[in-house]
Amino acid sequence: MCATPVRPSGRAADQMRPISLETGVNKYAEGSCLARFGDTHVLCLASVDDRVPSWMKGRGRGWVTAGYGMLPRATDDRGDREAARGRQSGRTQEIQRLIGRSLRAVTRLEALGEVQIKLDCDVLQADGGTRTAAITGAYVALAQACRHLQAIGRVKAWPLADPVAAISCGIVRGQPVLDLDYAEDSSADADANFVLTGSGGLIEVQATAEGAVFQESELLALLALARKGVGELNALQARALGEDA
Repeated sequence: MCATPVRPSGRAADQMRPISLETGVNKYAEGSCLARFGDTHVLCLASVDDRVPSWMKGRGRGWVTAGYGMLPRATDDRGDREAARGRQSGRTQEIQRLIGRSLRAVTRLEALGEVQIKLDCDVLQADGGTRTAAITGAYVALAQACRHLQAIGRVKAWPLADPVAAISCGIVRGQPVLDLDYAEDSSADADANFVLTGSGGLIEVQATAEGAVFQESELLALLALARKGVGELNALQARALGEDA
């Protein structure tokens, strides 16, 4: 019998990195969460804005949007600030749109009224899975902002229909594994990002063959791993929000 391939981190195939979701890390934002997925650290801040985008005025609905960026020394080589270059990269635009879509998918926009919540997700340190950490932490910040709106009487009905979290999976050395760090992500035969709701609904699946094609059965194996991982993340989100009592 062949030995089970060993992950660079020594983790089991279905084991995530050490994960923490720390709230209250910014005294100004209406919601804040520092999401740590191993050595990937993303600061997620939620800001309430009484102004919705101009194209939404008068509709009686709110809006949730997101920004994403990496600090210059989030990786082993320093990168220039995108503001200094005068434009965002395609990757940055793709990721911030993904974060916004994921959060809007679980938000009852009509319950917000004409209020906009802006999520800023800044990568302090990157070691794979920055977009999934951003989505997971941004939900915690968003929930805190919604609590603030309830506390000041701005919203009546709870605006969030379901938790949302995200996790990466991949096929490494022929084996489906959960929560890729950079060493695995850079050498994976296939990698995928799954965005799931707390009740198990699919919001988005991004799956790509990198080193070799993969089969439907392998995609389903990755989805099963993702469901396990998101279940654990939902429990951590509830704990961070004090909802696990």
